[in-house]
Amino acid sequence: MSKITDQLRKRILVLDGAMGTMLQQYSFSEEDFRGERFKDYPSPLQGNNDLLSLTQPEAIAAIHAKYFEAGADIVETNTFSGTTIAMADYDMEDLVYELNYESAKIARDVADKFTKENPEKPRFVAGSIGPTNKTASLSPDVNRPEYRAITFNELRVAYKQQVEALIDGGVDMLLVETIFDTLNAKAALFAIEEVKEERHIDIPIMVSGTITDASGRTLSGQTVEAFLTSISHIPLLSVGFNCALGAQQLKPYLQRLSNETEFFTSAHPNAGLPNAFGEYDETPEQMQSYIEDYLKDNLINIIGGCCGTSPEHIKAIAEVAQKYEPRKLVVGV
Repeated sequence: MSKITDQLRKRILVLDGAMGTMLQQYSFSEEDFRGERFKDYPSPLQGNNDLLSLTQPEAIAAIHAKYFEAGADIVETNTFSGTTIAMADYDMEDLVYELNYESAKIARDVADKFTKENPEKPRFVAGSIGPTNKTASLSPDVNRPEYRAITFNELRVAYKQQVEALIDGGVDMLLVETIFDTLNAKAALFAIEEVKEERHIDIPIMVSGTITDASGRTLSGQTVEAFLTSISHIPLLSVGFNCALGAQQLKPYLQRLSNETEFFTSAHPNAGLPNAFGEYDETPEQMQSYIEDYLKDNLINIIGGCCGTSPEHIKAIAEVAQKYEPRKLVVGV
């Protein structure tokens, strides 16, 4: 853990931006998603972005490289939906290990190339672990409030498989992100701790929740402080928020988080709030201005972008981030 921790003590690290936003620019067809290998696959595959690590690996590598060129220190693997639970939508549960392993390898190769070119600025790979499309805390059926579509143990097993593949593929850290249900996240963290114990390894863990609206709570109803308490029993590298809100709307919750935690803090907000067409209009300059407010108030150690952000956004964020000192850790908060 020391290498990334050493860097975090020296400077604010920059995380990459959206993978999906970049992939949309390619306008990949059903045939592109399938490639030669899945030409005759029985299920529709368009929209399965994680699969592109197998069928369009050059595009995934190019996106990672663009974010590094823009100034990112950390890129996330293309594995946001890389669990058997999420892959069930495409009948691709059997591919989960390979998807995560290959995605990690692609990002690792690109990161190593950039580190070799400039050893003074080491580049890192975060294994992206998404929330899945099911929630362990809430019923999907309003008429059956007691019903759950998934159990803690099913989540744990699925996350464990993903974690093992990401580690085998060479990630530097694991990022449990876009957490809308903390019980799902606790299953992921439990799985990570299991793998660490079985393999006698220590790997840094980043945790990033999502505040879903102006109520200031996660979808499963937790406040910032409750969310933090729920996940702080594990020694984490960082805790933060991403998605759902733009940088301006996220700031008050980051302030509360920063005041309460002894871990490093992270944020990768959306490029504003989505418009009527579900698109994000915030320019790199606007986002840079809002994020500079975080930096002036000393709230952040890791900063990046989520939905709607591009290398241009990350370049603007990286430019302003290097002007400020990182948030200092206060032990024993």
